[in-house]
Amino acid sequence: MSRTATPRRRGRGAQQDGPRATFRQLLPFLFEHKRTLIVVAVLSVIGAATSLVQPLLVGQMIEAVQSESGLGILVWLLVGFVVVSSVISGYQHYLLQRTGTAVVLSSRRKLIARILHLPISEFDARRTGDLVSRVGTDTTLLYAVLTQGLADAVGSAILFLGALIAMLVIDPILLLLIVVVIGTSVVGVTVLSGRIRTASTAQQEKVGELASGVERAVGSIRTIRASGATERETHAVSQLATDAYGLGVKIAKISSMVVPVAGIALQLSLLVVLGVGGFRVAAGTISIASLITFIMFLFMLVMPLASTFGAITSVNQALGALGRIQEVLDLPVEDQDDAAAAASVRRSESVEDAPAVEFRDVRFQYPENVVAARRAAAEAAHSLLADAHLERADEPRTSAPAREVLRGVSFAVPRGARVALVGPSGAGKSTILSLLERFYDPTGGSIRLHGHDARTYPRDELRAQFGYVEQDAPTLAGTLADNLRLAAPEASDAECERVLRAVNLGDVLERNPLGLEAPVGEDGVMLSGGERQRLAIARALLTEAPILLLDESTSSLDGVNEQRMREAIDAVSSDRTLIVIAHRLSTVVDSDLIVVLQDGTVVGQGTHAELVESTPLYRDLARHQLLA
Repeated sequence: MSRTATPRRRGRGAQQDGPRATFRQLLPFLFEHKRTLIVVAVLSVIGAATSLVQPLLVGQMIEAVQSESGLGILVWLLVGFVVVSSVISGYQHYLLQRTGTAVVLSSRRKLIARILHLPISEFDARRTGDLVSRVGTDTTLLYAVLTQGLADAVGSAILFLGALIAMLVIDPILLLLIVVVIGTSVVGVTVLSGRIRTASTAQQEKVGELASGVERAVGSIRTIRASGATERETHAVSQLATDAYGLGVKIAKISSMVVPVAGIALQLSLLVVLGVGGFRVAAGTISIASLITFIMFLFMLVMPLASTFGAITSVNQALGALGRIQEVLDLPVEDQDDAAAAASVRRSESVEDAPAVEFRDVRFQYPENVVAARRAAAEAAHSLLADAHLERADEPRTSAPAREVLRGVSFAVPRGARVALVGPSGAGKSTILSLLERFYDPTGGSIRLHGHDARTYPRDELRAQFGYVEQDAPTLAGTLADNLRLAAPEASDAECERVLRAVNLGDVLERNPLGLEAPVGEDGVMLSGGERQRLAIARALLTEAPILLLDESTSSLDGVNEQRMREAIDAVSSDRTLIVIAHRLSTVVDSDLIVVLQDGTVVGQGTHAELVESTPLYRDLARHQLLA
């Protein structure tokens, strides 16, 4: 059964607490393209000027007809300004479309770079689908700021100001009446725009939850099918889609109230101008030509309101998405505090005969955000069980308080030695390897590498010391070569084939004529579980790192392949240090040192024979072949 089918639902108030952005935070994305935007602004001024000249020319043409004078060059001037205005508008549209696409590209690059450099704790605490949604969906909304928002706002503002000045010159009294009508509409739009931003932020968060739900369901599709949970998963993910739809409808409702405001403003303004303006023409206060010119400027004043109000909607939606983007960009990267940490400890001189690895009273507790995420996952699992009627929905839930995973762990790994870490599930074995790789740093004590505090090494240099094979070693979509060269991009084909044969994967090379270019499928689906694990070991061997970290690397192998794997590891570990999390007794007995862990503490160290005599836990594990 899928354990996380039903995501935790947040209350109505929680939607108001999502990340928000201001227009100032949007400016750095725009300033990257300031030259193009300056050109667009200049074109907007020229385009607005050519548009503003047209009503004046029409007014002069009317006066010329009334005085029975020839139109002369006026017609050609009007045609010329119309053509110039259209050409400028088209080129401006192209520039903004191109710049909008560039802004999206820039924001995606920044997000990708930040995400891939985040501390591991952030990945443990966040949903993968939500991060993917921020890169894809949220960044796309920034495109609308330029193509639908900023361009309309700049051009409309220039037209609005120019028309306002012209109307003030023609008839200040008529203009005053128009300002009252338009001012009322602007106040209404301002109130609605805040609601649009809030709803847009909530919708983007829900889309992130939807992407996470789909990613989880697709990634676990075999387990879901085998557990008969397809319909429950379908319902859970569909509910997220429905929630996102509901928020989209809410935005549509608010937006639908924005557009009619401009229409009402136009109609009321036109009625006022026709009524009052007609009376003033009859009274001889203004001419018919001036009234027609005023009406044309009125359209230039009011018509842009619809596009401006639409721009406000686009910008507010983009700011809601930008808040989620900025939330990730503001997170610290993995090595942000490394300089300060390295300064707090001094790198000692070369230490002769120092252990390859040494733990000194190491303590570790997972960060609160990781603990909170695991509690949330437990609550989601409880909700699924309740929905499936497998336990009482009102049964009290317990969440254990955060505790130390490692509590004063100390041991040393001599250079060139083979060391096995054994103990029950949850004893802290995999955490030790994570600390060696500096996925996390200890909350107490210190870890030393070749006699130096691990914090004095740059992370890339430190990780180059280790060939790390995870417990559930992932296989990347692509080819055998892609997977092998992940950590050793310069490795030759011959070197790749050598390590594959060393881990008994020669048959994988031979069964496909593509050889190293044979595809492995999504998550290595075209390989067996044992082949995926051996491929991960081959990848680690290819780096020729001096220390190998193997997290239960033989757990998916049958007896024959396990023996061959042990022979391969024996062959490559002759001049390397090996730290193995043991799953089977056969992996342990030949180790130079065995460290027995229980509840985050070391309860015994020594050889197999010594521990059988001295450590009851190890004796019990050995009796049950370490499968207890």
